Amino acid sequence: MKATYAGILAVVCVLALSPMARADWDPTMPSKMHWPQLPDPNGWDVLVTQPKILADDFKCTQTGPITDVHFWGSWKDDIIGQLSSIHLSIHADDRTGAFSKPANPPLWSWATTDFKIVPVDPPSLQGWYDPNQQLWLPQNHRQYFQYNIEIPAADAFLQKEGNIYWLDISTTVAPDTRKPLFGWKTSLSQHFEDDAVWADIPTGTVPAWQELKYLTGGSMDLAFVITPEPATLCLLGLGAASLLARRRRK
Repeated sequence: MKATYAGILAVVCVLALSPMARADWDPTMPSKMHWPQLPDPNGWDVLVTQPKILADDFKCTQTGPITDVHFWGSWKDDIIGQLSSIHLSIHADDRTGAFSKPANPPLWSWATTDFKIVPVDPPSLQGWYDPNQQLWLPQNHRQYFQYNIEIPAADAFLQKEGNIYWLDISTTVAPDTRKPLFGWKTSLSQHFEDDAVWADIPTGTVPAWQELKYLTGGSMDLAFVITPEPATLCLLGLGAASLLARRRRK
């Protein structure tokens, strides 16, 4: 019986530390933020192609490095292009002025060309929003995707439990004659704290953040989740397996 439990613990750690096991995320998996902001299947995608940048706030629930970020997005008119890079930044929470926003300068910035894309099934009707033009296109496209980013521990940002941070994202789209535009998807109606924000960032300038709101004036949040690093997942798995072992011995 001891060998059986040892085998369970070994399998748990192997799965937790496996890149394939970590690549995707679903709502049964843990997170290390206030709660996962899941995508609204019939929501909106907000333009996030450079120089556009979007940001949303979150509360850290576990001190440690941010090594896994997952977010959802899709393409205007279902003209699916290719993201050549994704840029992330973490900011402190700036509560001065009329609304909360990311503090400048950022606490951490990082860009990657290495990420995994997972189509969401089934597709559903979603709208498109360009805040510069105040362009609202309902029922614009159907396909959307989960984007999974793994950050090497050496490059990761160390967050502290209880702090509120802002995650910003901006993307670069590979040249394409079809001129595809990519958007970050809005989340379901369980909002955290303040509205998401947007800005345009020409090189060398400080963002002039503006709130993201629906036409009705309601708060708009964006779909993302920050998950525990592999060692934490392993410890969680070990704890669950040990609990199972104790129950079996009783």
